[in-house]
Amino acid sequence: MCAGDHDDSAAFERDDHRDRHDTDQRRRTILRASALGVTASLAGCLGGLTGDDGEVPAAVSLAGGLDCDVCGMVVEKHPGPSGQIFYDGNDPEGHDNPARFDSLKRCFFPYKLEREQMGWTLDAAYVTDYSAVEYDVSSQGGTTTISSHTDPASFARAKDLRYVVQSEVEGAMGPEFIPFSEESDADSFADEYGGQVVAYGDIGEGLIGK
Repeated sequence: MCAGDHDDSAAFERDDHRDRHDTDQRRRTILRASALGVTASLAGCLGGLTGDDGEVPAAVSLAGGLDCDVCGMVVEKHPGPSGQIFYDGNDPEGHDNPARFDSLKRCFFPYKLEREQMGWTLDAAYVTDYSAVEYDVSSQGGTTTISSHTDPASFARAKDLRYVVQSEVEGAMGPEFIPFSEESDADSFADEYGGQVVAYGDIGEGLIGK
């Protein structure tokens, strides 16, 4: 091979290497742009599920003499599951978020459905998780009730739980929905006390009215 041929070959290799390098850079740039686009898209979607500061508000204690926003009874003084709802851009009457409830069937769910019809935006909803607490079921005067729990650790996201409905166990205002994060716990409860297990999304006016 002559010197001219060697120089031409070396120049070709340098050009080829430069082309591959430029192509790799463009590919990395495109991938980074795509990743940023996906991240921004996810952030936009998640932003609709969070509060103004971008974070879902945490459950709070319902002890300390707080009353129910529907029936007016002091939450901690009555048996059964309790609940709390945070809204984005709206506050319950007379106090800051969350709205608080001493009953799910008679107060929490009716209030939630009514505010949905009013166009309120729900930020986060929590109810007592009986899979997370040591609960008691007791009977007196022919009425069977389940214990109340109002500390923050006893609450879980309402949408994630399973609910025993139409059981013999009552809460603060009579027949109640009893929530569990473990479906096996809900099934065992229904086996012992009657009723059926449903998802959060299954609870509407039909079940509330029974």
